[in-house]
Amino acid sequence: MASLKAIIFDVDGTLADTEEIHRQAFNRAFTEFRMDWQWSPQEYHELLLVSGGRERIERYLRYKGVEADTRRRRRLARSIHERKSEIYRELLTGAGIRLRPGVERLIREAARLRLKLGIATSSSRRNVETLLETALGAGGIDLFEAVVTCDVVEDKKPSPTVYQQVLDRLGLRPAECVAIEDTRNGNLAALAAGITTVITTHAYTVDNDFRGAALVVDQLGEPESPFRVLQGDADGAGCVDVPLLRTLVSRAAAEAAAWEQQPALAASNLE
Repeated sequence: MASLKAIIFDVDGTLADTEEIHRQAFNRAFTEFRMDWQWSPQEYHELLLVSGGRERIERYLRYKGVEADTRRRRRLARSIHERKSEIYRELLTGAGIRLRPGVERLIREAARLRLKLGIATSSSRRNVETLLETALGAGGIDLFEAVVTCDVVEDKKPSPTVYQQVLDRLGLRPAECVAIEDTRNGNLAALAAGITTVITTHAYTVDNDFRGAALVVDQLGEPESPFRVLQGDADGAGCVDVPLLRTLVSRAAAEAAAWEQQPALAASNLE
């Protein structure tokens, strides 16, 4: 039976509630590029179904009929996104961003128990470093043995590529890991890589379809502020901790084994 050896985290919306800061950064970049639109919270909610900031901008440029030539549209999207990322990091350091409830507790617990930690994100390495340095202090990123970002993997979620890269760097099998995610695309990416998923929702993703996730909660929870279960069986727990994650991974492994036995049982019944 597989045992838990690593926790792999998404970043934006999972480690910290950064999506609103991203939205503001997009809008400031649009203003600087003299674009006459601003993404509202509702519009951004819909745009989050597209993974990757540059891809989101390019899709929107195409929707607005800006730059008919595909290559020029991509170059424009890249330029806007580069400036947007600079603005985002400026906003992030000035906002005194904190990790979502339960995140630092779970990271410290996993490190103490010598579980490996990984990051699988569509964001950039610089964005991840800025967030972790702001929230955890200098060297925060060093807690994670494998950090795979859009600087390394071009295929965005729901492609499983980013998770496959993390698994390769950790030297582990999918059944030995659990992924913490916040979006439908993130859930699909981890599941496609064969990894058990736990979802922490927020205002921008609470209505996403999270079929296949082992557990969906509104936050990872703290002892004085337990999570609310939205989907799945938390085994009576109020916080996502290592014992709960071990239970979820073991449960997933048992279910997979039972599923694999079904064809054999069906064949034996025919004999």
